Amino acid sequence: MNFFRRPIASLLALGSIFSLQAEEPAYFPPPDHEGGWREAKTAAECRDQAGMDLPRLEAAYTVTQRSTAHGGLLVVRHGFLAFERYFGRASRNANPDMASTGKAFCSIACGNMLEEFHDRIPEGLDTQVFTPAYLPEALPPNDPRKAKITLGQLLCMTAGYWGEGKSPTGYVQGQANPKPLKPVPGQNIRELDASSLNVPLWCDPGAGYSYSSPSPHIASIVLRHVTGMELKDYIDTRLAQPQGWGAWDYCLHRGDFVMPHANGAGSTALHATDVMRFGYCLVKNGRWKDQQLVPASYLEKCRTWSPYNPHTPFSLQWEHNADGHVAAAPRDAFWKSGAGGFCLYVVPSLDLVIYKLGGKTAQYDPSLTLIPQPEPRLDRDDWQPLPGNAFTESSASASLNRILEMVCAAVRME
Repeated sequence: MNFFRRPIASLLALGSIFSLQAEEPAYFPPPDHEGGWREAKTAAECRDQAGMDLPRLEAAYTVTQRSTAHGGLLVVRHGFLAFERYFGRASRNANPDMASTGKAFCSIACGNMLEEFHDRIPEGLDTQVFTPAYLPEALPPNDPRKAKITLGQLLCMTAGYWGEGKSPTGYVQGQANPKPLKPVPGQNIRELDASSLNVPLWCDPGAGYSYSSPSPHIASIVLRHVTGMELKDYIDTRLAQPQGWGAWDYCLHRGDFVMPHANGAGSTALHATDVMRFGYCLVKNGRWKDQQLVPASYLEKCRTWSPYNPHTPFSLQWEHNADGHVAAAPRDAFWKSGAGGFCLYVVPSLDLVIYKLGGKTAQYDPSLTLIPQPEPRLDRDDWQPLPGNAFTESSASASLNRILEMVCAAVRME
């Protein structure tokens, strides 16, 4: 029968079916101990359910294997775990030190704080934080310019704090080449708050960008004063528990020393499938089931240019692609990487979350968290890069961008 000649009753019935389909609630995975993610395991399931090409994901995994001693690759699209594979000491239930990838968690916690405790910090990201209400331990500041630093500048690394590493650099809008900076003492885990607050400024607040871990940690001190909670506890109650994370922590145990506060600059230690829950919440614009866990307005600021950082594509602790510098990825993609080759990517327009694990052997040391760990595979402990391809910071960045492009290329046209 020609569709256009079907009886009205039949069309109404079809309309009811379409209505029911449209009203089907969005999928959110239960905790792993209750069954976990739904999975697209075969090439056909990957194609039909997740809309992805499995051979291309396997090619991205091959590149991942060539980049770090330990690691893995997980991909979720349309709520289906379309790819999950590990090598070396990495596994689903490992709790590696995610290094600076943890900065993303600090940022999202600050976004939640700004909405939940708006009355205590009404100027939001514009708040000048070197005041008795937000940073009493920092007064008087060791540089009078610090009095003008805003929360937004701390979270965009434009507060003027000196960059880190052996060859730190500063970037200023309109200047073609980065400015080399001399190394200065940075964070000291035994005096984390004081050492972060006392790092010198290389420029006036807002005048340039330099990747500096003290900045997000200072933001976490502000969160501590505004919420009355430790960063870890705030993340646990606002994100981990609603999303059903398994065992997780910050890497607080450092030999004979236990850090009194989590470092806002990173070192979260989550199960890989829980990192995907965190990213999936962000790709769903901050929603989890019937709760708005993260303000959608804050996430919008994470994935595009920020008025607090006109110098580089880095907004609120996330690198973003609004300028298209990762050519084969959508402009709304945003991600946070960490030392050792970790990176969490969020691509809202493709309903896509990617987690690339990496890590040196020391990043899988169970003494960092005291969380019982799976029996490790030791076959990659002595891994080295291929001869002639020394694993440098620049090659690591190129590898992370390449993974993003390769996984995006695996998305089938719909």
